[in-house]
Amino acid sequence: MNTNINSAQRPLNCMFIITSMPVGGAETLLVNLMRRMDPNLIRPEVVCLKEPGPLGTEIANEFPIHSHLIGGKYDVAVLPRLARLMRKRKADAVITVGAGDKMFWGRLAAKMAGVPVIASALHSTGWPDGVGRLNRLLTHITDAFIGVAESHGEFLRTFEKFPANKVNVIRNGIDCDRFHPSAECRTSPNVREELGLAEETPLIGIVAALRSEKNHSMLVHAAAKLRDRHPDLHTLVIGEGPERATIEPLIEELGLTDRVHLLGNRADTPRLLGAMNVFTLCSLNEASPVSILEALACETPVVATDVGSISETVLPGQTGELVPSEDVQSFVAAIDMLLNDADQSSQLGRNGRELVQATGSLQSMVDGYQTLVHRIFAEKSRASQRVSSAETAPRPRSNPVKGASRVTVG
Repeated sequence: MNTNINSAQRPLNCMFIITSMPVGGAETLLVNLMRRMDPNLIRPEVVCLKEPGPLGTEIANEFPIHSHLIGGKYDVAVLPRLARLMRKRKADAVITVGAGDKMFWGRLAAKMAGVPVIASALHSTGWPDGVGRLNRLLTHITDAFIGVAESHGEFLRTFEKFPANKVNVIRNGIDCDRFHPSAECRTSPNVREELGLAEETPLIGIVAALRSEKNHSMLVHAAAKLRDRHPDLHTLVIGEGPERATIEPLIEELGLTDRVHLLGNRADTPRLLGAMNVFTLCSLNEASPVSILEALACETPVVATDVGSISETVLPGQTGELVPSEDVQSFVAAIDMLLNDADQSSQLGRNGRELVQATGSLQSMVDGYQTLVHRIFAEKSRASQRVSSAETAPRPRSNPVKGASRVTVG
């Protein structure tokens, strides 16, 4: 933890702006980030434009949480509300989390309130989290755009057209001490026993909010096709969201009611990941999903769609397998291959944990945010001091023009 970055000689008040805090990847990242920040460097707090959500409620006793600042999509009064709150809380930095309304209103209010550091952390590519034309109009008042992987940073530069000098890559990070391949993750208490399954039952699964872009139906269809090859196979679906209403009828239609387990949001994700033979993700778009990092840290090999920056962590033949988006047949084949080769799966899992430990630690992510905020704050402070010095410096006397006549009155 580098305390030498603190040129301000005090902790900086850092306000994160988000719509709400349901259980999801970006929201979980934010919670972990805030909990690990050095209080001598950063004092974090959260503004939820809407309701705080489950994670916001969970951390309400740890950090200041402000919520219900926006009344609806066209509630422009959110702008002065946010600006007043930023002034009241003496915010030194504002970081918007995700695209959409919070990115727009958060940065505009920060500029209105005179907040020194204005940044946007982005966690996805394209729909449903596209930056949009209005948000691009505020590029000039934004000090930094934060990408979560190298290819995501390139996406922000080339597709979103953000200035290269404003794009910063801070890799997503997880707690590798919590997510690990220990005996507790694998056997105690036994996940299979909890579900009434035999000890040797093969398990595949996914951890993702039940939203349309996560494309859970692809996994359900894959489970149906795998039934003939692996008649004892069971599938775990961890997460909650609006797509449950679509997924449940599909499971019933394909005759998988007793084979696909919708477990909802769970606090024991490491134990569930550790119990899986193969972790899957079939998203239509992603940046750098936290769930893949968590699975690999538990030494569980991954089969995922080749979208966003996933190829930076899921390395074919090394940490897992990649398949084209929406290609169910390739998805089935990759899962089948790993289920049939326990030795290869174990090796991929071990490689995956080594990769995450080397490139995706939580502390590296925290250091990245703390360093970025303090660097920009220091640069702004120096620039402000130069302006103040120039304004208060005594002006030199003007020399009389040579040859000018002197006029005496009286």
